[in-house]
Amino acid sequence: MLYATTTASDKRRAFREALASGRLLRLPGAFNPLSARLIEAKGFDGVYVSGAVLSADLGLPDIGLTTATEVTTRAGQIARMTNLPALVDADTGFGEPMNVARTVQGLEDAGLAGCHIEDQVNPKRCGHLDGKDVVDDETALRRIRAAVDGRRDPDFLVVARTDARAVVGLDAAIDRARALVDAGADAVFPEALAGPEEFAAFRAALDVPLLANMTEFGKGTLLTAQQLTDLGMNIVIYPVTLLRLAMGAASAGLDEILASGTQAGLLDRMQTRADLYDLLDYPSYSHFDEDVFNFRL
Repeated sequence: MLYATTTASDKRRAFREALASGRLLRLPGAFNPLSARLIEAKGFDGVYVSGAVLSADLGLPDIGLTTATEVTTRAGQIARMTNLPALVDADTGFGEPMNVARTVQGLEDAGLAGCHIEDQVNPKRCGHLDGKDVVDDETALRRIRAAVDGRRDPDFLVVARTDARAVVGLDAAIDRARALVDAGADAVFPEALAGPEEFAAFRAALDVPLLANMTEFGKGTLLTAQQLTDLGMNIVIYPVTLLRLAMGAASAGLDEILASGTQAGLLDRMQTRADLYDLLDYPSYSHFDEDVFNFRL
C-alpha cells in the first residue's frame, strides 16, 4: 500500500544477487509508476526507466534536453511504487565528473538500484539515431570513476554504456568497454550492436555482466530471451515498448471516438475498473481509513 515495502538497499542487494545467478534478467521500461506496478505483477525481474521515454513523456525529443532533477524525480516516483529493482538511464551524468557523482547520489536517495552512464558528447542523442559522437577515452573514464566514487551504497550498480560501436567500430568499442570496466564499471551496456555476432564478441571479450537493448525500430536485431541467454547476456531492457503500445492504443482509440462519436466500441480493449483497482490495491487502504475503501465493484 502507498509505496513498495522493500527498502532501496534490499532491492539493490537483490539485484546484485540476481545478476550473480547467471540467468537473464528482463527489465521492461516503465513509462509511469502505475506501469511499474504492472511490470511487477506480471512477474518480470526489474523495471527500467528510459531516458527516451522520460523525454517523450515531457513531449521532448531524446537529445539531452532533460535535467538531472527531472530524471531523478521521475525515476524515484517509479522506483518507490515497485518492490522490483529499478535501473535508470542517467545519460552522460548531466555535466562534468562532479555532476556525475552528484547525479549518482541523487539517484541513490531516490531509491534506484542502479544507473547507466554513457560516453556520448553533450548534448547526447538517442543511441539509434545517426550523427552521434563519443567523447575521448579519458573523459569517458572520468565519468565512470566519478560515478563509482560518488556512490555510497556499494550495491548500487554502475553500468557503463558505450555508443562507440556506431562511431568507431566494433573493435574500438570493445577496447573502450574493457577500459570502462578497469575504471570501475560493474557492467557494460554496448549500445546499437548490429546482431548476435557482435553480442558474442562482447561476451568473449568481457567477464562482467552485459546489458542488451531490445528497442523496436532501431539499428539492431530483436532477439528473443532464449537467444540472449545463449549469447551470455545478463540483462535485457525493453525501453520504449510499453509507451509505444500505450500510445498506439491511445491513437487508435481517439480515431474511433472521432469516427463513431463514442468510446463504446473500445471497452473490450480497455483495462477494466476492477483490474485498475486491483493493481492500485484499493482494499489495503482500509487498514488506515474505512472511509477510503467503502464501496464494492
